[in-house]
Amino acid sequence: MSNDDHDPMTPEETPALETPFEWIGGEERVRALVQRFYDLMDLEPGYVQLRAVHAPVLDDARQKLFWFLCGWLGGPQHYTDRFGHPRLRARHLPFKIGVVERDQWLACMDQAMTETAVPLELHQSLNGSFFQTADWMRNQPDNPKSPTP
Repeated sequence: MSNDDHDPMTPEETPALETPFEWIGGEERVRALVQRFYDLMDLEPGYVQLRAVHAPVLDDARQKLFWFLCGWLGGPQHYTDRFGHPRLRARHLPFKIGVVERDQWLACMDQAMTETAVPLELHQSLNGSFFQTADWMRNQPDNPKSPTP
């Protein structure tokens, strides 16, 4: 039986969404997530160190994260079409990113995903992927105030 043939012994199922981009709901939902993420960064005192490493106006960051996430989630490659390979770590080296900034970024994104109703299974999967990426982006020691043994 080819992959195109329907197996009559298998119950009909809702087709699986092919990409996280489709699962999240496409560009409109990615944009809503990014908007909420940056709104929270501006509003919540718990994200003050994260906010401090961003420009005073967040419009450029909002647009670039939207473009990046669309492609990273398996949708249109808006970011790479404009700028080429993301080179995330290299592009973020000018900014001090330590454990505090990493953890605030992750908490802010987690809150934004909750508040924009990202499906729970996708939300959990993205949290794991975001952690790996955010941890890799760190360019500051774990705790610069602790003495070396």
